[in-house]
Amino acid sequence: MRALFPGSFDPVTQGHRDVLRRAAVLFDEVVICVMFNPNKTGRFPVTERLNRLRAAATGLSNVTVDSHTGGLLVDYCRRAGIDVVIRGVRGVHDLEYEMPMARMNYELAGVETFFLAADPGLAHVSSTLVTAVGQQNRLANDD
Repeated sequence: MRALFPGSFDPVTQGHRDVLRRAAVLFDEVVICVMFNPNKTGRFPVTERLNRLRAAATGLSNVTVDSHTGGLLVDYCRRAGIDVVIRGVRGVHDLEYEMPMARMNYELAGVETFFLAADPGLAHVSSTLVTAVGQQNRLANDD
């Protein structure tokens, strides 16, 4: 069974790496895919995110890396013959955000969503937080 692990991955975090490693054990093939999110401002170019994802997938022979920056997630799934989407969830807030999308993906294309609970030691990590800490570190080093 093929599964899609979509996200903006801006930047790739330890949490993303954890979900990817765990999903690679559960599915025959995992496609990790940089998607366009109109609600987020991209900090890193797509090519850099793809390179970081390839590095994160090192040693995972059943993982491929791709991007889809135009159209719906279900469009990509239909084209690639993928019936399952993997989503990592850190808590109730993530689940509340993900559930309507999961229902819509199922209604539009029969695509199921497989939720993986975040590793408790990484549940506090988000791309937004990683970026904010990095920016603060750069500012502190400039002083």
